[in-house]
Amino acid sequence: MTIEISNITKSFGSNKVLKDISLKINGGEICALIGENGAGKSTLMNILGGVYKMDSGDIYLDGNKVEFNTPADSLDAGIAFIHQELNLINDLPIYENMFLGREIKNKKGGLDLERMIFETEEVFKQINVDLDPKTMVRDLDASYKQIVEICRAIMMKASIIIMDEPTTSLTESEIQRVFAMMKTLKQRNVGIIFISHKLKEVMDICERYIVLRDGYLVAEGDVSDVTTDDLARFMVGYNVRCNQLSRDKKIGHEVLRVERLTQEHAFRDISFSVRAGEILGVTGLLGDGRSELFQSIFGTDDISSGKIYLNGREINIRSTYQALEEGIGYLPRNRKENGIIPDMNIIENASIATWSKFSKRGVIDRPKHYEIFKEQIKSLKIKMSKSTDSINSLSGGNQQKVVLAKWLAVNPKLLILDNPTQGVDVGAKEDIYDIIIKLAENNIAVVVLSSEAQEIIRLCDRAIVMYHGKIQGEVSKITMNEHDIMRLATGGELNLSRGGEKHA
Repeated sequence: MTIEISNITKSFGSNKVLKDISLKINGGEICALIGENGAGKSTLMNILGGVYKMDSGDIYLDGNKVEFNTPADSLDAGIAFIHQELNLINDLPIYENMFLGREIKNKKGGLDLERMIFETEEVFKQINVDLDPKTMVRDLDASYKQIVEICRAIMMKASIIIMDEPTTSLTESEIQRVFAMMKTLKQRNVGIIFISHKLKEVMDICERYIVLRDGYLVAEGDVSDVTTDDLARFMVGYNVRCNQLSRDKKIGHEVLRVERLTQEHAFRDISFSVRAGEILGVTGLLGDGRSELFQSIFGTDDISSGKIYLNGREINIRSTYQALEEGIGYLPRNRKENGIIPDMNIIENASIATWSKFSKRGVIDRPKHYEIFKEQIKSLKIKMSKSTDSINSLSGGNQQKVVLAKWLAVNPKLLILDNPTQGVDVGAKEDIYDIIIKLAENNIAVVVLSSEAQEIIRLCDRAIVMYHGKIQGEVSKITMNEHDIMRLATGGELNLSRGGEKHA
């Protein structure tokens, strides 16, 4: 199948989101659709997916003009849209998720479970997926949930699959599993539109690229003809830094020290420290235990054994409220699930962590919160209209800045950032890096948890690498590189003469 979009425009009120967009996607190719948040990518794909109606323009399938008034129209034409927020139900098995909304009935009107299981197995066999259809979705890791969504699209005979940020919440090993699936689909002549902010992934998996900026199509071509620097420049309209980030470094006193910290089945015998003004990276692969480790330090989970010292004083944190009182902030991973509250507006999301600090007799001092937030809007470069607008009205990068504002409002001495640039575009990512550097320059101890080796290398003074719940080694700013980080993350050891430090 070949799909062609011709001169499409779309406005929401006075805001013109798409401006005369024309592009073509062929079956059997993986084409990247990239751009900053707000560039028009999602609007364009929602038109293709039948969610929105265009103001003007045409869509052609194999040369025939078509019109999509509903998502069902688009799906019936062979176009499947896999959204970033997966549409799976955790409390149902895989095979029931595969047939949601189009369940197979038996002669008595009940569900024909055996046939649903059989047809799911057949799809899995076609594309070499080793999964039991009866497995509950809640027991799958993030990559297999993506694969189930892809298999559901195949079962619906999709010839074009739109994948919106499919790797945002995945580790490196999970990403490779999804990429293998995409290559299998390509061999079956399925066209894939790959939306991503991760430019290295675009270079690894895509053949062509299309770049939107401010509603215009500003660049397109073969991936083999460009670099990640070129793509970043197309996206934002100027050269983006790709070198290691520097700052006025003044490392101060020890803020956090943990000794032999253990939580059964998550992490074991963890010892490290971080100082004021330092940016410490923590990285690894799936199952490394880093999120569980720092959630325990923040008081969301219990610790089996070990000691935690804050500013030289042993503490025993039993709740997140206590952690906040001690001066610890924690920006969690998976912003949409753990960072924002969709039913609250922007300023409510930005101030919720400080309600108890700025209230008297149960009455929240809203003017005080607004005064603090006004300063944060400027310092964090948050792009928004009114503070009382829905948090959902903001781009992913600006939502992440609001979540960051929430934790900065408590004036932390130690700030833990779990995947701080997850799901944000290249411009917002650089803004967040600048914010982290300024925090360190202001004598805050910062811990950055990230699966992206390049992020760790560019941002952090040193990094500990975890493997199966233990610290496998440490790398320093001067000598750290992707090869050494991956070697440690997969259970290997470093040649100490090259500057790596092996932990016992």
